Amino acid sequence: MSLVIGLTGGIASGKSTISAMFTGMGITVIDADIEARLAVEPGEKAYNDIVSHFGTEILEEDRTINRPRLGEIIFNNEEKRLLLNSIVHPAVRERMAQKRAKAEEANERAVVMDIPLLFESKLTGLVEKIIVVYVDEQTQLDRLMKRNRFSEEEAYSRIKSQMPLKDKVSLADAVIDNSGSIEQSRQQLLDILSEWEILRAE
Repeated sequence: MSLVIGLTGGIASGKSTISAMFTGMGITVIDADIEARLAVEPGEKAYNDIVSHFGTEILEEDRTINRPRLGEIIFNNEEKRLLLNSIVHPAVRERMAQKRAKAEEANERAVVMDIPLLFESKLTGLVEKIIVVYVDEQTQLDRLMKRNRFSEEEAYSRIKSQMPLKDKVSLADAVIDNSGSIEQSRQQLLDILSEWEILRAE
């Protein structure tokens, strides 16, 4: 049986860095964001449902969905946001479940479900162990301003729109403090995986 690990964090906490480390170790990572993009490509069921509910004005000339335009429609409309989620989320979960089953059939020791909103979307039931990638709020703020060229106010409002990282830490099975060097984060990950007997002790 593969151990199913949920990987989560907060905006600009460096979760992608840790995700890449798993991949580098040959551990399958199933990324919810990537699956969400694939689920709404032309021809997919979720795509057809979205177009039939939201109309063709959300489409680009090449028939792909204009995400910013769709985002504007749902941003201030709770009903439409819930409708969109009710179309996209099941499709994403199904895609992730298929990939997870594949990894389990291949007898992989572990499979990682990389889900940014693992707690907020109440998806903890999909995983057996949870790793939270943590940085303190000031580091998060600095990184986000630098990465996205946000003002302090913009960055702060993005951080505040998510569940606080310190609350996620209290719900995690393991925490990687990602405020130091990449090497320090990598060592923390190796320690967790050897404790969970995913990696053979070298």
